[in-house]
Amino acid sequence: MKLISLEISDIKILEPEVYSDERGEFFEAYNYKKICELLGGGVTFVQDNQSLSKKGVLRGLHYQINPCAQGKLVRVVRGEIFDVAVDLRRSSPTFGHYVSYNLSSDNKKQIWIPAGFAHGFLALSENVEVLYKTTGYYNPLCERCIKWDDSTIKIKWPKGIGKTLSNKDMDGKNFKDTEYFD
Repeated sequence: MKLISLEISDIKILEPEVYSDERGEFFEAYNYKKICELLGGGVTFVQDNQSLSKKGVLRGLHYQINPCAQGKLVRVVRGEIFDVAVDLRRSSPTFGHYVSYNLSSDNKKQIWIPAGFAHGFLALSENVEVLYKTTGYYNPLCERCIKWDDSTIKIKWPKGIGKTLSNKDMDGKNFKDTEYFD
């Protein structure tokens, strides 16, 4: 597995080694020991989540506040997404900045998003399945949502794809009104 750093250095892309032959493909999607070596410490996942989204569905920007903050290891098992993470750590030099990356079942890459970030994605293809591991359990009392089109963050979402949002995501807060991490 290869580690790729993004503009926000705490966000990492994990690229598996894929073995292909006439029968198909094989790759190791998760190995606790390798993940710990690559990310520099013990990362314990406690929950797996899977979503199915139609093209144009935008999910996010979600996060959970302390004591329920979650790190996420996100991958696409079918289709393609435009994935986004926003830094909510006040003490970080990249506070309020975001990174984006296209994840797909074709490129087989995963993104590591540590606690302290909001996360969201836009489904770029039909019937996208996203699987993500979390380091904390879901708690609806700790869940928060930032507006996907917040004018402070200014995410450059892909053009030409209509966006379908849940009521919860449409009611997300402005970045300046969110709860941050210290």
